[in-house]
Formats: sequence, structure tokens, C-alpha cells
Amino acid sequence: MRSLLVITVLVLTIAGVAGAADPDWKLVEQALGKPGQLQAGDVFRVGMPRTDLAVTVKGVPVKAGFALGSYAAFKQIGDQAMVMGDLVLLDQEVPAVMSGLFAGGLEVTAVHNHLNEMAPHVMYMHYAGRGDAVQLAAALRQALSASATPFGPARAPVTAGPALDGKLIEQALGRTGREVGGGVFQVTVPRAETITEMGQPLLPAMGVTTVLNFQPTADGKAAITGDFVLLDKEVNAVARTLRQHGIDVTAIHNHGLMDTPRLFYMHFWATDDAVKLAQGLRAALDQTNSQR
Repeated sequence: MRSLLVITVLVLTIAGVAGAADPDWKLVEQALGKPGQLQAGDVFRVGMPRTDLAVTVKGVPVKAGFALGSYAAFKQIGDQAMVMGDLVLLDQEVPAVMSGLFAGGLEVTAVHNHLNEMAPHVMYMHYAGRGDAVQLAAALRQALSASATPFGPARAPVTAGPALDGKLIEQALGRTGREVGGGVFQVTVPRAETITEMGQPLLPAMGVTTVLNFQPTADGKAAITGDFVLLDKEVNAVARTLRQHGIDVTAIHNHGLMDTPRLFYMHFWATDDAVKLAQGLRAALDQTNSQR
């Protein structure tokens, strides 16, 4: 009888701990001041696009959903949450935001460019942290107070202008995509192998996935950008293939510090016919161990 009582207490205790470990994502939204969405793998992702910036690349206006998308991705693991993401910052915002992240107990895992010839010039700061989800969100919001990152209600959507034929892009890539706003068409391609950090899976919704973005241009063509997630042995094969198809490689670097296997991220840029560009990206994807 005593054994049964002990087992019952243990079961109830474990159940209570498990229930307490589930974050209230509404409180995370309140702490950040932006709404989020629960995605595959129970990843809660909050977008913080830099809609306040008017950025061009080689004279092409860059929409926020195309290449200016700050975000935070939360994943509850046991009694702690992990958060990782990417912040789009003007050069002059970088030092104070970095200090704010450190003050809030977060770590900076990378600071670099994604594209070249940007006006005004922006940098991308990748970060990570572990702890209580609401406290992490509050620390991130405090750090971003040193920038002009917009919070509160989203701005009214801007008329998209010319549109791309997503079906033709999908056919050329052999993958499905979706419009993410402002006429931007996005295709994401996860890696085929399992990616981990300190034994925990790093899921596609956390940003560990190849992203291919298409934005219509005024001349009826498309601009492309995004990043390939690569193993070391794939880097040069992908870069060579992109250049063979007239696509610029604009950056090669890490985003994290302790990913297994070690990952490299390759950013790119080009403007041309959307299907032609998609064919070039497909040839590069074929050099990787990506999901089909």
C-alpha cells in the first residue's frame, strides 16, 4: 500500500512539473509587444520585421519580409525555454543592442552582413538564451529598446504591386512555397539530417532551414535572397553552382556556436527572370543533403 502511495505521489509530482513547464505564450507576446505563432515542433515564433527602414540593394527596394525580418523563436525544453533568432540592426544600433542582450543574460552568436551594397547599411545579430520564456522575452524587448525596431500593432499592409507566379517558381524548384506578404514568395527547405545543440534538436522553425525568397521588381522580373544551410563539404560546391547561374554569393558564415553537425550559412543575391533564378537555386540545392 505504501509503495502504491509513493508511486501515486511521484506521478502527480511529475505531472505537476510538466504542466508548470508549459509557457503561457500570451505572456511572451505581452513581454515582447508583438504577436507570435506556434509552429511545427511546438516552436513559438515572433516576427519583428524592420518595417521602419527603407533599404535598397543595388537600387532595388527591399521589403521587410524579403530581407529585414528580425525574429525570436522559443522552444520549451523541460523546465526551461530556449530562444534563438536574428536581429536586423542599423550599424549605429549594434553596440547598444549587444550590451542590452548581455545585460539580459542572452548570448550573441554572430554579427555580420547578409547582403552587399545595402543603403542604409544594416547588420544582422544572431543570439540565443535559456531560461524562463517570459523573462527571456522581456530581456530581448529591453535590449531592442536601443534600436528603432517597431513594436505594437503591425502597420497596414502596403500594396504589393507586381506579383510573381508562385506555381512556376515551385515547378522550377521542385518544392512548394507560400506568399509571406508584400508580394514576397518564400520557399523553405529543411536539412535531411537531424541538427542538434547540446543534445537538443534545432528545428526548421527556429531558423535552421534553407530559405529562398523571391520579390517582384518593377521591370517584371524578380530579386532573390535568402540563405543556404550547409555542411562544410557542401560550401564550395554550392557557391560554385550559384556563380555558374549568375547568382552572387554575398556572405558565408555561422549563425550559431554549438550546432551539431557544424553548419554554415550562405547568403545570395540576384535579379533576373524568376524561373531562371529558381532553376539556378534548384541546381545549388541539388548539391546539398536537403529534404526532397
